Amino acid sequence: MAPSAISNGVSNVANRHTPKLEFETYNNLINNELTKTAKSRHNINPATTEPNAEVPVSRQEDVDRAVAAARAAFKTWSKTTLEERGEKLVAYADAIDGHKDDFAKLLTSEQGKPLAQSYVEVGMATSWLRAFSTMKIPDEVIEDNEDLLIIHTNVPLGVVGGIVPWNYPILLAVGKIAPALITANTLILKPSPYAPYCNLKLAELAARFFPPGVVQALSGAEDLGPMLTTHPDIDKIAFTGSIATGKKVVAAAAPTLKRVTLELGGNDPAIICDDVDVEAIIPKLANVSFLCCSQICMMIKRLYVHESIYPRFLAAFVAHTRAFKVGPGTDPDVFIGPVQNKMQFDKVRTMYQHIAAENWTPALGGDVPHPDPTGKGYFFTPTIIDNPPEDSAIVTEEPFGPILPVLKWKDEEDVIGRANAGKTGLGASVWSKDLGRAERMARRLEAGSVWVNSHFDVAPRVPFGGHKWSGVGMEWGVLGLKGYCNPQTLWLKKRV
Repeated sequence: MAPSAISNGVSNVANRHTPKLEFETYNNLINNELTKTAKSRHNINPATTEPNAEVPVSRQEDVDRAVAAARAAFKTWSKTTLEERGEKLVAYADAIDGHKDDFAKLLTSEQGKPLAQSYVEVGMATSWLRAFSTMKIPDEVIEDNEDLLIIHTNVPLGVVGGIVPWNYPILLAVGKIAPALITANTLILKPSPYAPYCNLKLAELAARFFPPGVVQALSGAEDLGPMLTTHPDIDKIAFTGSIATGKKVVAAAAPTLKRVTLELGGNDPAIICDDVDVEAIIPKLANVSFLCCSQICMMIKRLYVHESIYPRFLAAFVAHTRAFKVGPGTDPDVFIGPVQNKMQFDKVRTMYQHIAAENWTPALGGDVPHPDPTGKGYFFTPTIIDNPPEDSAIVTEEPFGPILPVLKWKDEEDVIGRANAGKTGLGASVWSKDLGRAERMARRLEAGSVWVNSHFDVAPRVPFGGHKWSGVGMEWGVLGLKGYCNPQTLWLKKRV
């Protein structure tokens, strides 16, 4: 089927009057053309297991066309001014705002999260775009004298492949689009096979504001990622996903020496000291433990509570969590939706089966759902495990589902050692009224983001990334922008 051309958005004024996107059909975007493929596939609504719309299954020739278009576009896009690029990002953010209802509903239908949480994600995405529109990497003057000026600067890499996961597909796509474009790179977006719909529409909308080849999107099956990571004409891969897949990305990128940024899994600890106001912090802790059905890499995954307040804390935490409504994201007042896909449902279900097999004590929940959720959705009852052994799977592994261990601690040295155990180091938090004590403990935690009296705070101007196996490099902020650039030193002799 021949591609159908769509507007490339040469005028922001004209684009404000273009028709709204339709959200019924889904295509690749290559060189600002909507394209289909010989084969298609579909995903399902995780709350109902009903099929969603068909999406393309990209082939190598589709990848090659997109890469060629991106390389051609880079020649001119890299010469645009920072102001020009920033204005386009703001116009793009405005357009997403104009479609926020459509994007929120689509996000809930493909990801499963409650509609209110989908609206929050859409709002964060536009905030990120506007913030990045004004970010820049300042040049550094290293030396300036009568004879010599030495400047350290940063130049764009070229073509970026952005690989996006299924848990926060809108925000994490924009979190790659914005820094890539503001630093004058071009980008090919690869959504997760489990959640391609919002990303395809983000790219289609972007074509109204950016020249052909600057933003593109390819939907595909599991073989699409390797086509990008091994392609000789892609200069960088920005990947968010699992540790196992992240290792494959590094291996695939090595022969062509691609730059890589990896934001991978975590097993975040939260340490609750004995001086906290239990009633005040319980709602915050519960929210950042079970938000998005606990399918966020930076959710609390291990909750260490001082033994002197443990019984009172556990009772209050259970009571608050029990009140969370579970159900389809379109239902009113739902806080916990379904797990996003059957693969993840099976993994989380295995963790629930460990409860009986390993004699864990559930303080809440623990029911193992039927192995076939067809027609019922991928739902779990939120579950809290009371003080399991430190070497149990629920403590050492990231479940990525609504099951959480709450553990006792007494000695500060011991709990810091337990919190730092393992290969992950994405986020961590300390909760205490004594800020001096909390900061002292926080500085000893091995994680890329450490919070005191909060968890999962993120902002576009603040870098985040992981230690150990939780990532390579940083996303966001000026430090994140540098990951989309090659450093360059200029030696300017004033006298010849």
